[in-house]
Amino acid sequence: MLTLRHLKVYLSGEIHSGWRAAVTKGCNERGLPVVLSQPNESHEDSDDCGPIILGDEATRQNYDNKSARLNLIRTKTLLLDAAIVVVKFGDKYRQWNAAFEAGFAVAMSKPLVTLHPPELTHMLKEVNASALAVCHHEDQLLDVLAYTINGTLP
Repeated sequence: MLTLRHLKVYLSGEIHSGWRAAVTKGCNERGLPVVLSQPNESHEDSDDCGPIILGDEATRQNYDNKSARLNLIRTKTLLLDAAIVVVKFGDKYRQWNAAFEAGFAVAMSKPLVTLHPPELTHMLKEVNASALAVCHHEDQLLDVLAYTINGTLP
């Protein structure tokens, strides 16, 4: 049985539900040795970090550009450090960031796992084609992680 010490997993994507808390709780309950990381889930902090840290801007385009670049420092660092990248797509909002991070993970040869409701399968077919696993609920993701870490089946 292969046991990896503290497998680093980046939880990308949808920020409008408690899915990350459910995954964290599930990993703890199963005793999975993972270190979970994620993007900043605060819209306000994510939108305003550039001007707050680097100074205000006269136009919205420059304001957003500063914040986007600072967020990319965080995102790229966490993605590059991860052993596995999980990207959650929800059905409420357009998640261009999530699609970008899925593509970045694949370009960096990171194992990609997608997580989304079954009804999004068609629109995500190209993203899913690059994923090594496609999960439709958090329990499946936890089973994928448990199998990856311990070789155990549910």
